[in-house]
Amino acid sequence: MLLLETIPLLAQIVIACLLGGVLSVVAAFGVMYGLPRRFLPMAVSFAAGTLLTTALLNLLPEALETAMHSGLNAGIMPKDVFPLLLGGILGFFVLERFTFWRHAHHHDDCPHTADQIKRAPMILIGDAFHNFTDGVLLAAAFLADPALGWATTLAIVAHEVPQEAGDFALLLASGWSKSRALFWNAISSLTNVAGGIIGYFLLAYAQNLVPIALTLAAAGFIYIAVADLLPRLRGEQAGIPIHIVLIACGVAFVALSTGHTHTH
Repeated sequence: MLLLETIPLLAQIVIACLLGGVLSVVAAFGVMYGLPRRFLPMAVSFAAGTLLTTALLNLLPEALETAMHSGLNAGIMPKDVFPLLLGGILGFFVLERFTFWRHAHHHDDCPHTADQIKRAPMILIGDAFHNFTDGVLLAAAFLADPALGWATTLAIVAHEVPQEAGDFALLLASGWSKSRALFWNAISSLTNVAGGIIGYFLLAYAQNLVPIALTLAAAGFIYIAVADLLPRLRGEQAGIPIHIVLIACGVAFVALSTGHTHTH
């Protein structure tokens, strides 16, 4: 952490975005083609634990603390955080249903319909939009606390692995080669760098928006975990104890790495 403190905050955000984008694609590629497919649900379990822990034990407390310490200049009062959280969760549901922002992925063992194959390239547009949003929210986390920013980066990488693996499956089903699918997934994932830079300059000069962005980030993480990741584990007939342990590992990893301590 001492080394990170010597790196300018904007550089940390760019590095985190690059790591988040590249590592998630490479890890997903490894899951799809280097490891047995049965390991993918395990990645889903770990991701669910990291997302829920980051949202409930890091992002939300930081949003509340920022709003409380900043008072009327925070953009929202502490009492407004949870109504905003509710609105954010419902808003992500609407976005997922009516725009390109999505996290409803098909299981690898499910057949792909003709419509899904025809729409496969649109996945890249949806991912680019979503990754850009991730970059903005990541910038908010770093502006609140660099340690929180890196914890959020971990959560983003964890949940992007099963997403990217599903995207690979759809793109390959549409006739794309492995190299082409990997290249364009990497390109779409790097839109988070643009989101991180724009988010940094926007939020650095509008600090009152930081607790709002943190709350919306928490809403997005909670929605992804409970609407996409955890339901995907319902179909797992075997290995339930393993999934429970992996969810707990995700919780413990984030909890131990951050310690829930934020200073202002």
